[in-house]
Amino acid sequence: MTLDRRDLLRAGLLAGGALALPAGVAAPAFARARPAITHGVQAGEVTGGGALVWTRADRPSRMLVDYGTRPDFRGHRTVRGPWLSPGTDLTGKVALRGLPDGRRIHYRVRLDDGRVTSAPETGSFATAPRRGQDVRFVWGGDLAGQGWGINEDFGGYRIFNAMADVNPDFFLCSGDWVYADGPLAETVALPDGTVWKNVLIDEKAKVAETLAEYRGQFRYNLMDANLRAFNARVPIVYQWDDHEVTNNWYPGEILDDARYTEKNVDVLTARARRAIDEYLPIDLDKPLYRKVSYGPLLDVFVLDMRSYKNKNTPNLETDGRGLLGAEQKRWLTRELRRSKATWKVIANDLPVGLIVPDGTAQEGVGNTDSGLPLGREREIAEVLRDAYRNDVTGIVFLTADVHYTAAHYYDPAKASFKDFAPFWEFVAGPLNAGTFGPNTLDGTFGPTQEFFKAGPRANASPAEGAQFFGEVEIDSRSKAFTVRLRDLDNKVLYTKTLTA
Repeated sequence: MTLDRRDLLRAGLLAGGALALPAGVAAPAFARARPAITHGVQAGEVTGGGALVWTRADRPSRMLVDYGTRPDFRGHRTVRGPWLSPGTDLTGKVALRGLPDGRRIHYRVRLDDGRVTSAPETGSFATAPRRGQDVRFVWGGDLAGQGWGINEDFGGYRIFNAMADVNPDFFLCSGDWVYADGPLAETVALPDGTVWKNVLIDEKAKVAETLAEYRGQFRYNLMDANLRAFNARVPIVYQWDDHEVTNNWYPGEILDDARYTEKNVDVLTARARRAIDEYLPIDLDKPLYRKVSYGPLLDVFVLDMRSYKNKNTPNLETDGRGLLGAEQKRWLTRELRRSKATWKVIANDLPVGLIVPDGTAQEGVGNTDSGLPLGREREIAEVLRDAYRNDVTGIVFLTADVHYTAAHYYDPAKASFKDFAPFWEFVAGPLNAGTFGPNTLDGTFGPTQEFFKAGPRANASPAEGAQFFGEVEIDSRSKAFTVRLRDLDNKVLYTKTLTA
C-alpha cells in the first residue's frame, strides 16, 4: 500500500500530528527514528598528515566522516567508515589521510543504518605544522578516582572547560583515564556538611572484570557534557597507567582482592585493552609506546610503563627486568638520538624521582635508596646517560599519577648518579579525583622540588578545589618552552620558562 501527500496530511504526519497508519503499513523513511551518536566525537593521533576520528552509535550503522578546512564544509571530502556493530560496542574509528600541515581541520560524523541517516555531530582539530608555528598543549591524568565521579551539582568535570579555555592544540592524557577499580556510591558526605552526588550507571557499582564492565568505565566518563565538548575541540594523545586495569598492576600478577572473581591480571588487562581500543582514537595494532611528532619544535615520546613492568618489590634489584623492557628502552634511546625537534617531551605515566609505595613494595621508578641506580632506576639511568653522551638536548618529562602538582629539577651535581644532563619534570593532576601528596623524593638523580601544591587532606574531593592540569607553550620565534601549572578555575599557580 502506498501513501500520497494527501494521505500523509490526513494522518497528521506533515502537519506534525501523531502517526496514525493502517495496520501493516510501514512508516515512511523520514518518519522512522534516526540513528544517533551517543557519546560525542573525538580525534586522536593527529600528525602533520593524518588523524583518527571516533564515535559511538545507538544501533548498528555505517560511520561516515566529512572533513575539510572550512567550517561550512564547502568542498569537503567524505570517508565511508566501518559498520558499527555490537562486536565493538557500536564504536568505530575512521583514519583521515593526506591532511594539510598546520591547518584546522573541521569534520562531521554521520551514521547511516541503511534506511535513514543521523543528525551530524561536528568537531575540529589542528594538524601539526611543518614550519615554525607556536605550539600549545595541556596535560594531566586521573579521572573519576577515589569515589569522585560526575557530580552535576558541581558542574560535572569542570576542569575540561578550564583546559579548553587555553585553546590547546592537543591534550596529552597521562593515564588513569578511567578508574576501572573504583566503584562509585550515590552520595559521599563532605567535611563541610554538604553531600557529593555521583551520577551512576550499573558498570560503576563494582570493580570492572568483564569486557562489558570495562567498556562501561569509558561510557561513564563520556556522559559528562564538558568532556564531550572538549573532545570535539581538542584531539587526544592517550597514555595509560594502572587504573585502566586495576591498582598498581603488573603483568603476571594474581590478585589477592576479595572484590574480584577473576584474579588473573593478564585476563583483566586483555579486556581493558580491548575497551581502550574501542573507546579511544588510538591504533592498538601498534605498541602503546610511540613518538608523536608535532612539527619542528616538538616530539612527544609516549611511554608504556605498564606492559613490560616487573613485579612490585622493594625495587632494589641489581639485574633483571625493570619498567620499560629491553625493546622499548632501545626504541627510546634510538629515537631520542634521531629526533631533530627542539624539544623532546617524555610522557612518563610514573614519575622519575618520586617514591610511590605499594604496601611494603615500590610501584614506580624510585625507591628508598638514594645511592646509585637500583631496580627500575637502572633503565632511566641508561636512557639519560645515552642522551647525554649523544648530545641530545631539550628533554622534559611530563607526568601525573600522584594526585598533586609539582615541579622537579634534576641536577647531576646533587645526584648519586651523575652521567646525565640536568632536566625538569613537571607533575599535573588529578583532573577529577581525590588529592594526595606530596610524595618523598628519591635522591638518586638529584631532584629538587621547586614547587608543589596538594589538597588540604588525603582524598579531598574536587569540591575543595585541588584539581590541576599543566599547560605547555612553545614560542616559534624564541623556541622557549613555558610550563604553567593551573588549577580547576584556570588560575596559574606556577610558571617556568626553559630556553632552547
